Amino acid sequence: MLSFIFITITLLSFILFYLGTRRDKRILILSVLWLIIIGIASYNEYFTDTLIRPPRFLLILLGAVVLSIIFYKIVRKIQLNLKFLCAVHILRLPIELVLYQLFIEKKIPVLMTFKGWNFDIIMGISAIIILLYLSFQKNRLPKYFILTWNILGLMLLLFIVTIAILSSPLPLQKLAFNQPNIAVLYFPYVYLPAYIVPLVLLSHILTLRNYRK
Repeated sequence: MLSFIFITITLLSFILFYLGTRRDKRILILSVLWLIIIGIASYNEYFTDTLIRPPRFLLILLGAVVLSIIFYKIVRKIQLNLKFLCAVHILRLPIELVLYQLFIEKKIPVLMTFKGWNFDIIMGISAIIILLYLSFQKNRLPKYFILTWNILGLMLLLFIVTIAILSSPLPLQKLAFNQPNIAVLYFPYVYLPAYIVPLVLLSHILTLRNYRK
């Protein structure tokens, strides 16, 4: 059941980002290909062997960086739909709930949950409030509020990503040795670092770029 919920979250992140980029077919094609490739590899437990050097999990991190760069170059000149990009951040709320359940199942450390050092739930709840405000009020939110909110969201995202990497069974692990972050090595939770995090990151960056202009 938890796996099904996370697959649903992954698909929703794809749909919302796709709509936010005005249904760009390049985003559609690259997303489908990447999700299939990573899905097949993780389903066959390709990333679970942590003794191999260099660790195979580095392919996920490298792929996420490359995907982010490609997506940014694709959509940098597109007139974006910022409401859908904001809606991407709503998914940070159910992701937090999934992470907490994974902690209970001893697949991630408590550091990665809202009971630890993960404050991403703030962004999920506030994104709901922002979209509700924009839906029922004609007044726009102040520019500096949007900028501050997105910068805060970026900081919280980068913070928990750092915690997640340092808690993973990699040569650079520094945290959570008694209960490391192993969930992201398996299907479908591999989609969190491989796909969802890049979309959340880009949703912030693209919004900030739009308001800077």
